[in-house]
Amino acid sequence: MISIDRPFVIIGERINPTGRKVLAAEMKEGVMDRVRADARAQTEAGAHMVDVNAGIPAIDEPALLVAAIRAVMEVSDAPICIDSSIIEALEAGLSAYEGKALVNSVTAEEDRMERILPLVKKHGAAVIGMANDENGISMVPEERLELARRIVERAADHGIPKEDVIIDPIAMTVAADPTCGVITLQTMRLIRDELGNNMTCGASNVSFGLPDRATVNAAFLPLAMHAGLTCAITNPLEAQVRRAILAGDLLLGHDEYAMRWIAGFRAEQAAARVPS
Repeated sequence: MISIDRPFVIIGERINPTGRKVLAAEMKEGVMDRVRADARAQTEAGAHMVDVNAGIPAIDEPALLVAAIRAVMEVSDAPICIDSSIIEALEAGLSAYEGKALVNSVTAEEDRMERILPLVKKHGAAVIGMANDENGISMVPEERLELARRIVERAADHGIPKEDVIIDPIAMTVAADPTCGVITLQTMRLIRDELGNNMTCGASNVSFGLPDRATVNAAFLPLAMHAGLTCAITNPLEAQVRRAILAGDLLLGHDEYAMRWIAGFRAEQAAARVPS
């Protein structure tokens, strides 16, 4: 499904209570209506996979994550990216999910790798490997490359094939440091050329703290696709983002005869003609 030779994969980011007070309040009360609605809306907008995060402070995250995953499975057949920093929550989510999940995520920290990678192998999942370790996030692309290599090699030691390790080269906000975008793109090119793994990132991170974030995200994605990014956790409900990804696929030769671009254009035209 995710490949450098295939169209770009969108992982819908919306089911995440961080920064969404209403969603967080509903999830905390065990109400999953908005989770279901977000899952439907994202897949209808073109998401190929749905990220599910239940990170709410002072809550039973494993139980809440399982409830959210089950709610998504009720309304969508899209694969699920199980998103948690809590290992017990990841284990609960993997046990509840019916299908091949993507685990978000493992870092290059020894303890994290030795606890998470066996879970990934046990459940036949794939995993996102973030190119940072206990020393934090390096601003040197070559150092991020070596951390990515460490994760790929350790995953292989656990019997996890290369195609099931999706590297996150780490996108950071350019509002804090104008070199962040360039460093991430350089890292992507190194990983593409040296490792050849699929890559993902939280694409919306680049625009954090800026006005008109959708335009910044839409500009970043085709640049990242050209550098080797094969999927991203982003918001498919943003029309600019959807169009940028479709255009990127077209220009990179992943949309034969522009069929997907034309279909997307016609779908937007049809939606615009439907009375509200």
